[in-house]
Amino acid sequence: MKQTTSRTLMALAMIAIVAMTGTAHDAERPDATTGMLYAPLVYDQYDMDALNRHPSSSATTDVYNLDAGDQWLQEAMARSSRTRQIRQRAMIENPQLVAYNANRLPAAPPEGVIPSDPRQGMLTIAPQQVEIDEVTPPDAPAQPLHNWLHVFNASLQFTQAYISGNWYQGGENNLALLGSINWNCNLNQDVHPNWLFNNALSYKLGVATTHGDSIRKYLINEDNFLFTSQLGYKAVKNWYYSAMLQFTTQFLNNYKTNTRTMTAAFLSPAELNIGLGMTYNYKKADDRMFTLAIAPISYNLKYCRNISDIDPTRFGIDAGHHSKSTIGSNFEAKWLWRFTPSVMLTSRLYMFTNYEYVQGDWENTFDFAIGKYLTTQLYTHLRFDRSRARDDDWNYWQFKEILSLGVIYRFATVN
Repeated sequence: MKQTTSRTLMALAMIAIVAMTGTAHDAERPDATTGMLYAPLVYDQYDMDALNRHPSSSATTDVYNLDAGDQWLQEAMARSSRTRQIRQRAMIENPQLVAYNANRLPAAPPEGVIPSDPRQGMLTIAPQQVEIDEVTPPDAPAQPLHNWLHVFNASLQFTQAYISGNWYQGGENNLALLGSINWNCNLNQDVHPNWLFNNALSYKLGVATTHGDSIRKYLINEDNFLFTSQLGYKAVKNWYYSAMLQFTTQFLNNYKTNTRTMTAAFLSPAELNIGLGMTYNYKKADDRMFTLAIAPISYNLKYCRNISDIDPTRFGIDAGHHSKSTIGSNFEAKWLWRFTPSVMLTSRLYMFTNYEYVQGDWENTFDFAIGKYLTTQLYTHLRFDRSRARDDDWNYWQFKEILSLGVIYRFATVN
């Protein structure tokens, strides 16, 4: 115990003697470095360089060459080095004198101001008030909202097969192309919340080579033009009083294989349907959309322009007549579901009845995007039509399926 006390007193005496004597320059120029000797000891690091030299030895410092005289710099560095040596040795030899650890120092008190009150003769510490000038950012230019929102898709799909002449199952080489255009032009409901006006136009054309037809080298396996329009006024929530229109036809001539018998042509057939009723419209972001149109009152017109080369009874029209009109009811449901950014399903279900026969179409398109411009599509079309003669194999049902790979281009107007 006595030995520890004597070592402590010796360390303090050494600090005091060096602090008071130092060098002549130290006595002439007392500064903050000398004052650090009297500050409480705070351990911050283990300085091997300071411990390797005795405080009384001359400090070795790096040489700095300045353009002007640098004696003041060398003296200041020497004083700082001696101070660091003394404090480091005192902490190592007498750890009980270390008041604080730099890593465990308490948080600094908040900055404040000391206002004086002469009447009370008191000084108080008050939080410093920082005034921040409020700068109002300039108003961003308003983005104009479009009255009409456009979505345009164009794709070209193709399939190809080569079969050698000795292939054990037989078969023929073939090349098929399928082009499609889809354009939607809808009234922006953010601008006109009480109105619903949706317009959609689509056209699909499929051409395939054929070796089984001795008259023609290619055949038309898809030729479908479809235009739909819905105009409605809001009734409640997502329901609208609405009027609906649908028109469909084809453009090119089509023939039965190995014959000159025409099976279809422009406006042969064509079908127009106009209905009045209610429409339910639902949209969740851009990944889910659903529309249901119900028309209890509907007018349907079937038309065949060329009855000299085409049998109109194939389209539910009486023999010798160009058209047939009926009154009935119809409904149409459309939905879009984007499962992932690259997988999307679009579906359309349409039905019409005049209470004597039923006619319906159910179309589904699975779109698998491969990058930005490549896509794989699976298209299915199921049709039921009791206005036509019954088929021995399919009854009143008809079915078409197309799987294709190709390129696609998309364009859309936002807001």
